[in-house]
Amino acid sequence: MLSLDEIVGLLKASGEPTRLRLLALLAEGDLSVKDLTAILHQSQPRISRHLKLLYESGLVERLPEGAWVYYCLTRDEAKGDLISATLRHLDRDDAMIVRDLERLRQIKEANAQQAADYFRQNAERWDELRVLHVPESSVEQAVLETLGDRPIRQLLDLGTGTGSILSLLADRCRDGLGLDANRSMLAVARSRLDGPNHGHLHVQQGDLLDLATLDRKFDLITIHQVLHYLDDPSAALQEAGRVLLPGGRILVVDFAPHDHEFLRKDHAHRRLGFSHDAMRRWMHDAGFEVTVARDLEPTGLECDQHDDALTVTIWLAEKPE
Repeated sequence: MLSLDEIVGLLKASGEPTRLRLLALLAEGDLSVKDLTAILHQSQPRISRHLKLLYESGLVERLPEGAWVYYCLTRDEAKGDLISATLRHLDRDDAMIVRDLERLRQIKEANAQQAADYFRQNAERWDELRVLHVPESSVEQAVLETLGDRPIRQLLDLGTGTGSILSLLADRCRDGLGLDANRSMLAVARSRLDGPNHGHLHVQQGDLLDLATLDRKFDLITIHQVLHYLDDPSAALQEAGRVLLPGGRILVVDFAPHDHEFLRKDHAHRRLGFSHDAMRRWMHDAGFEVTVARDLEPTGLECDQHDDALTVTIWLAEKPE
């Protein structure tokens, strides 16, 4: 619930044409200052000033990304309800709103084209990796089976990449955040998650080895095909433990031990897979108890093409109450 003074303050903060337009745009998804400046055709300092007022009132949140900052609507339930009630009565046929949404559509189309170009430029590398292990569809099905029907309130996907795990768990979580250091991958993820059923999913730039800037904790953390890029995978698990709620779960998907040295040379892999013993030890040191360790053996086409095709392993662990 909100106090009388809080509601008055929120109404004052949103009760200005530009700020109301900003809220209407952010209801469509995360946007940067650059995006909002292009849509509203106002100067960057002016847009930043309006966003600062909305941020200080708690109506929007900031998602720093290098030299850029993305904004999204607040995840606070009471304040979010107030915004939703206001926007529900906003005339979508208003000439100014129509123009704003049309410019937003044009920006999204440009971003989608950029994402498509990025996929094309990297398709050869990704295809080379995909044929080395069990199909991604099988991995995704195994992930869903492993997690079961337990509700997910706050999901954190570390090293989110193209946002595939966020997309996979979209209808199972109340709120999802993806963290990645690579801005190009984040652009792909934003394009992937741009849709009416993904408004509760957000991505931002961040270091999975430094989660101190996160202002909340999570009941599920996922790390999908990320740890093999790290010199010290255990450090990532330790850091994840800092933001996982007691009773929460952590799911890791990665390769079993292998000897594909070209992955280290050509694809920046630092570790050539992980044994069950090593993962259990790291999980234990981070304060987790492994409950599932499942190997997905390559079959069919993968084995036909590669005698030593990679095994994908799924580990699920819990943080004791």
